[in-house]
Amino acid sequence: MAPLVTLATCALNQWSLDFAGNLKRIKESILKAKAAGATLRVGPELEIPGYGCLDHFLENEVYENSWDSLYSILTDTSLHGIIIDVGLPLLHRNCRYNARAIILDGRILCLRPKLYLANDGNFREMRFFTPWNRPRHVEQYCLPPLVQKHQGCRYVPIGDVVLSTNDTTLAAETCEELFTPNSPHINMGLNGVEIFTNSSGSHHSLRKLDERIALIQEATRKNGGVYLYSNQIGCDGDRLYYDGCAMIFVNGEIVGQSSQFSLNEVEVVVATVDLEKVRAYRFAPSRGLQAVAAPEYERIDVDYSLSCDTFDLQQSTTPPRPPRYHLPEEEVALGPACWLWDYLRRSKAAGFFIPLSGGIDSCATATIVYSMCRLVIDAIKEGNEQVIADTQRIAAFSSELPKTAEELCNQICCTCYMGMKNQSSKETRERAKALSERIGSYHTDADIDNVFDSTRNILTHATGFEPKFKVHGGSITSNLALQNIQARSRMVIAYYFAQELCEVRNRPGGGSLLVLGSSNVDECLRGYLTKYDCSSADINPIGSISKVDLKRFIAWAMTNFDMPILKDFIHATPTAELEPITAEHTQSDEVDMQMTYQELSIFGSLRKINHLGPYGMFLRLLEEWGGEGNLSPREIAEKVKKFFHFYQINRHKQTVATPAYHAESYSPDDHRFDLRPFLYPPVFQSWSFQKIDQRVEAMEKRQKQKETV
Repeated sequence: MAPLVTLATCALNQWSLDFAGNLKRIKESILKAKAAGATLRVGPELEIPGYGCLDHFLENEVYENSWDSLYSILTDTSLHGIIIDVGLPLLHRNCRYNARAIILDGRILCLRPKLYLANDGNFREMRFFTPWNRPRHVEQYCLPPLVQKHQGCRYVPIGDVVLSTNDTTLAAETCEELFTPNSPHINMGLNGVEIFTNSSGSHHSLRKLDERIALIQEATRKNGGVYLYSNQIGCDGDRLYYDGCAMIFVNGEIVGQSSQFSLNEVEVVVATVDLEKVRAYRFAPSRGLQAVAAPEYERIDVDYSLSCDTFDLQQSTTPPRPPRYHLPEEEVALGPACWLWDYLRRSKAAGFFIPLSGGIDSCATATIVYSMCRLVIDAIKEGNEQVIADTQRIAAFSSELPKTAEELCNQICCTCYMGMKNQSSKETRERAKALSERIGSYHTDADIDNVFDSTRNILTHATGFEPKFKVHGGSITSNLALQNIQARSRMVIAYYFAQELCEVRNRPGGGSLLVLGSSNVDECLRGYLTKYDCSSADINPIGSISKVDLKRFIAWAMTNFDMPILKDFIHATPTAELEPITAEHTQSDEVDMQMTYQELSIFGSLRKINHLGPYGMFLRLLEEWGGEGNLSPREIAEKVKKFFHFYQINRHKQTVATPAYHAESYSPDDHRFDLRPFLYPPVFQSWSFQKIDQRVEAMEKRQKQKETV
């Protein structure tokens, strides 16, 4: 019987180009793993420089600095006695690789480059790196001179290799490779590999953890084996939030899982496993037949045992446990909140400014900030030293740490209702005030009529033309122009207040606030926002979250955060309040958009996730919305054409959209995730629309023929 083996994986809050901080966290995770008795430690993808360096990976300095960090790990004797799997970028024969260094007792055992690169959606790895698209190929890597001297040799193996220790066999795959159809772990397992490591830089999207867990479960359930999954956690300087959740699986069962959302900078998961269970699991003759025919890997012999030589009667295996998932509503509460905290503390800003309209979107933004404050207070109570240090610097109004989320929110969050006498309702003003009181934010109420009137009159004085709202007999053009004056004025005022409120409040050390946007993904998709209005901000925590999910989040927070005031927001009619309120007319978002938020969510998913153009979307919706008693083909056609018309004429707005937390896979984020033109041909003359019309006419003709028979 083989002795038991204790293994560790981790989630680290790395920051792009923070070499000193990243190195500190890497070393801390290794020491924690050693202290727990682990003989193997796995870390996140590209953990030395940080995953999100983007075009900095084209700079040779990043590679030199990464070797400096690795040299520090190699020469630190306190890190000896454990196999370390650490991620870094490498230059090899003038090609750049996303790689892993496997080291033991200050020596590099091998370098393992990534075989298949993530190159869709948010990822552009092939812009920076070359895939090692040669499974099982191994060659020699020439070490930097300083490392050569320490290593005692010029070369180490680089490639897709297997490590053979005295008591087991292990191999690595990296992030995207798990998601590919022919994953490396398949042939590795058939070659007798018992322990698989996976270093990832996997960002959070709503409901994405389910996919990760399912893939690892399936990999180890079919193949048997121990799988150590490591991931980055936190905001490393971009729109993505890496949600951690490092895990250890044995034969399809979870035996260790770290938190998915956390303010901790270092989380280490340790499990003790019995390799005999893996060997017993691989009993099927059909597996044996495939194993003897599988392609062979080059093995590197390592004179080291992962298991302990002594027989410890007290040692036992870590029992399986069910996976821990968060509801999507909880993900909205936790993911953007953790992202905001990292952004706030690392940007050195004094806090946040939120234009609070009394509607559900700005309400959701404010509630997420309040959720962040709750997480910070919980971390302070748990003694998190980094959070305490950051809070002492940010919450500067008091020498004592805030004791409640409301106290912290008052120090770092300012809200403002910017209304107009004839457009803003009493209800939205009161809702904004009540919400600010509940979360504890510093709240102001400012009327912007003077700014609106002054701006409107500039045109009248210059041309003699006096624009009017539609309800006052004005044209559609004038109606929209007057609405946009208000919207854009709010953006200017928001930044003015964000720069001055710290001085108004006599904040020690001064400072300025980050302006938070509050346009949701559906409004961005439809283009139902004013370019450079108060949706233009520094960052937007809800810019990739659907209205449907935001409503669910608010309903969840109403109970779980004890915020009954949120009920009023859920039942309020969504409105921009940019047109005068009369007895006959109150502006409504869904009436203005000529489609519902639920429909927008469906259109967005079909467009981005299912990759459907107008005609393809029409055919799909014929199946889902058509049939007896449902929408007619012509009604479906009109909805599809209307969506694409507004989507295409408003695409230009996404080119300047506020950087938003990425949460939804149908996000129209133009900066990286959803690359599309922003100047389209006239929509109603498009080829696809003609095909839709021809299909509708043919269907209606057949229907008439049936009715006359």
